Amino acid sequence: MTRMPLARLLGLAARQLLRDLRASEVRVLFFSLLVAVAASTAIGYFGARLNGAMQLRASEFLGADLVLQGSAPAAEPQITAGTAQGLRHAQVVEFTSVVGGDSGIELSSVKAADNAYPLRGQLRSAAQPYAEETPGGLPAPGEAWVEPRLLAALGLKVGDSIDVGMKTLRLSRVLTYEPDRANNFYSLTPRVLMNLADLPATGVVQPGSRVTYRELWSGTPEGLAQYRQAVEPHLAASQRLRDTRDGNQQIGGALGKAERYLNMASLVAVLLAGVAVAMSASRYASRRLDASALLRCLGLSRRQALTLYSLQLAMLGIAAAAAGAVLGWLAQLGLFRLLQGLLPSTVPAGDAAPALAGVATGLVALAGFALPPIAALGRVPPLRVLRRDLLPVPPGSWFVYGAALLALGLIMWRLSLDLLLTFALLAGGLVAALALAGLLLLSLRSLRRLLANAPLAWRLGLGQLLRAPMAAAGQALAFGLILLAMGLVALLRAELLDTWQAQLPKDAPNYFALNILPDDREPFAAHLKQINAAAAPLYPVTPGRLVQVNGEPVQQIVSKDSAGERAVQRDLSLTWAQDLPTGNALTAGRWWQGLPAGDEVPGVSVEAELAVSLGLKLGDLLAFDIGGQQRQARVINLRSVHWDSFQPNFYMIFQPGTLQGLPTTYLTSFYLAAGHDLDVVALSRAFPAVTLLQVDALLDQLRSILAQVTLAVEYVLLFVLGAGLAVLFAGLQATLDERIRQGALLRALGAARPLLVKARRIEFGLLGAVSGLLAAAGCELITWVLYRYAFDLPWGPHPWLLVMPVAGALLVGGAGVLGTRRALNASPLAVLRDG
Repeated sequence: MTRMPLARLLGLAARQLLRDLRASEVRVLFFSLLVAVAASTAIGYFGARLNGAMQLRASEFLGADLVLQGSAPAAEPQITAGTAQGLRHAQVVEFTSVVGGDSGIELSSVKAADNAYPLRGQLRSAAQPYAEETPGGLPAPGEAWVEPRLLAALGLKVGDSIDVGMKTLRLSRVLTYEPDRANNFYSLTPRVLMNLADLPATGVVQPGSRVTYRELWSGTPEGLAQYRQAVEPHLAASQRLRDTRDGNQQIGGALGKAERYLNMASLVAVLLAGVAVAMSASRYASRRLDASALLRCLGLSRRQALTLYSLQLAMLGIAAAAAGAVLGWLAQLGLFRLLQGLLPSTVPAGDAAPALAGVATGLVALAGFALPPIAALGRVPPLRVLRRDLLPVPPGSWFVYGAALLALGLIMWRLSLDLLLTFALLAGGLVAALALAGLLLLSLRSLRRLLANAPLAWRLGLGQLLRAPMAAAGQALAFGLILLAMGLVALLRAELLDTWQAQLPKDAPNYFALNILPDDREPFAAHLKQINAAAAPLYPVTPGRLVQVNGEPVQQIVSKDSAGERAVQRDLSLTWAQDLPTGNALTAGRWWQGLPAGDEVPGVSVEAELAVSLGLKLGDLLAFDIGGQQRQARVINLRSVHWDSFQPNFYMIFQPGTLQGLPTTYLTSFYLAAGHDLDVVALSRAFPAVTLLQVDALLDQLRSILAQVTLAVEYVLLFVLGAGLAVLFAGLQATLDERIRQGALLRALGAARPLLVKARRIEFGLLGAVSGLLAAAGCELITWVLYRYAFDLPWGPHPWLLVMPVAGALLVGGAGVLGTRRALNASPLAVLRDG
């Protein structure tokens, strides 16, 4: 036996593939791979570009991409290391100082920034208090921008002068917004922004002064990474690097949910496409047994026959993967167009990695689901050209199922879904499938006794199912998988998005009021009631820093770059409360009312995720530095906090009476309907020391995210629908040859075409109804697991799922008649002559 060169095998494979392109199983196989790669590529690009966009958004809240912060100026090598990488640079110095006017003095938070500040985002200011704000700009040397409450406190107006140390500055504008203000969100003192060039003349910054120096950097990810690598090992004890992980969590959280949900929809589409690939490849292999036997007779070895068909499969897979990658890239452009209203104006274009990963996903699915049936072509005995009943030895079950499971595992790893979500999706579907498959087999066997007196159309339709009950059960499972996937994605789309929207009600607080003085507490609450504002309780706030846990310095406990490490590097807003705040739930311990008397150390309640990051447990003794005084408290309970509620939320809540005698202000949030702008202005003028922050823009942005995520999910449902149709037609094609022979025999025996059409409708209608029942049961089981263990949502039955058997009967019945029309149109004489 001569060995055929690989080049000749490649040419033969290409010619055979071109000749087979009109075959239905080849078209279905191509379409299935196309859908799998397109779905994976589109979601991959969406995730990568979304992450880049959120990095940009988070950097706006930081004022830069990376910040070197410390209590001493940065060393010269730390500056030159950044400029050597071509990074943009800005400098900011922040300190607290007494600001003087003609009629008095006021303690203020002063920021001195150079002309490059900010590197991300924009400052906003107004010509007069409460006037329309303008983005951009920076105080020129000799000028300052201040918050409205400083003007009110000192009786000043725009154009007057203030003294910062030994430097006199003219008030040129009113400061309304700083992109990195989140660093001092709960600042007790009014803000002043000045030019860094004026700082030396003030004489305020002296050795030993409490000053924060911030070096802002912006540039390419590679340049920033190299700068971090050069600087981080040599940071002083008082220095730290801050990046975009300190950005806005509400927006990132909402879009993170969207990405997670779209990943799940992508997994469903890829799994459905994989099932279609397996079914199409099985028919592809069965229809080429005779050709493989003939090639073996002509001198092809077993290995060469296997190589020939593997090359055909690889060519088809590469062509489908390339087309799918292009389609996925175009699809993600449409997806981002749907979301353009909530993303930054500049969204990273993305590299080729998602497309390559999508192609890899398709090829892995092809290898895992299609190679096992294709492997049989290499074992076809040459004697089959004379005896068509001879079949190749099937591959071992461990090989078939092992290859499919390996492909499935690689695809799941590629999509980075969490194990619980994946387990719920697969295990729920598998349990429901096995249970209903068993019931279907029992039902089919019981139908035999009922067919004796049934009409001929019913006997023909159900007889097709009864002759091969295992095949009928397999078809019902395949069709049920389609309906299950579509029903599950549609159900979660409706209920999860409705739940997320319910967590953000229409009357969510749209204003925060900070720095309410103790003397203004009661009058301010009364004024809110007078203007019909729906307000949260007024919480006392004092800044303090956690310094010790059980007598050990907290810096030695927390891991680097963790949430706990970021929390202990700054002052926390500490409060006390008699009752558990709304949106908080105890996860461990008891609230104050249930505590036994006698403990001299007061209690503190800690947010649960921060407690995990700090390694805290009930009974631990904490020490806080509050205004130069050290206060101790014992961890009494842990709380989960709903951070997206736009209510005042705190990491630490102390037992009442713990923080007595410390300087305190109050904060609250409230909802005021549109059209009350004059009431807000009057409120600001009545309480000039209070800072009012309007969060309508952020609320609108979150609502926009939820609305546009709905569109994005519906968009991705098209991939699920395409994959489902591929499975449907692949299942029909798998039995098409047998149906053509049976239809020809029945027509030769005198069966009329309307009778055969009616029998097909009965057969596929029954299969569709059973598949719909399977899908409804699977949806209920999977959603119960997801709601209970993954999404932490209340579960309830879904009566509307009862329409799925009817929908399945209509969908599968119509598609079945359409997909098997060749069995009714084929010439009986030609079919019987060939058979």
